[in-house]
Amino acid sequence: MRHIYISPHFDDAVLSCGGLISAQARQGSPVEIWTVFAGNPPPGPLSAFALEIHALWGTGNGEETIALRKDEDRLAAARVGAKVVHFEFQDCIYRRGPDGEPLYPESVFVAPHPIDTGLPVRIAAALASELLPGDMLVGPLALGAHVDHLLARQALESLGRPLLQYYADFPYLVNYPEALSLTVGELSEEFFAIGEESLEAWLEGVAAYASQLSSLLHEKEGSLEEALRLYWAERRGICLWRA
Repeated sequence: MRHIYISPHFDDAVLSCGGLISAQARQGSPVEIWTVFAGNPPPGPLSAFALEIHALWGTGNGEETIALRKDEDRLAAARVGAKVVHFEFQDCIYRRGPDGEPLYPESVFVAPHPIDTGLPVRIAAALASELLPGDMLVGPLALGAHVDHLLARQALESLGRPLLQYYADFPYLVNYPEALSLTVGELSEEFFAIGEESLEAWLEGVAAYASQLSSLLHEKEGSLEEALRLYWAERRGICLWRA
């Protein structure tokens, strides 16, 4: 059985599940991280919102930023023992309508734009073309309601596969702690222990996303490493959920 972690963006799966990915890889299980929104921006100038985010990340133009983030993702995956697959769907900060106007000009924490209605179907088709019958899929709960996380979850659920688990999106779990109980609903919780060796691999994997570290914890004291250690220390592991 392959464990396939669906990561809306380059850092989501390692942030949320890096310790579990490492533990599974150490046990000899094949583990892959599939990043959905990993495509280059469309030609032309970036929107003011995208430029603002690039400035926060300290990155260059669109193609340079994606190339950098792919390199970070490969390094992070190597540190936790996983293979990476990058799909060519564009991050919401880059997506535009037929008129060239950005679909998300001010925020990523919004409902999907009507133009994105068919996007989960296209994502699901791309995922299905790479999946094997016995693959265990692990995808985001979409805590925090980031539009790309919502679309990725819709795509996963449209596949109708019985082997599907959900992870708590980190750091949205920390930034919006009330969201977990509201989101899991009737899903069943399953706990997975993570040893200290895998915890350290998790932290090393997260550290590979150097462009993202300054923007991940919103108005929280302490470092991202401290937040992850506290998250792990509650039960020395993490939970996944399934229907």
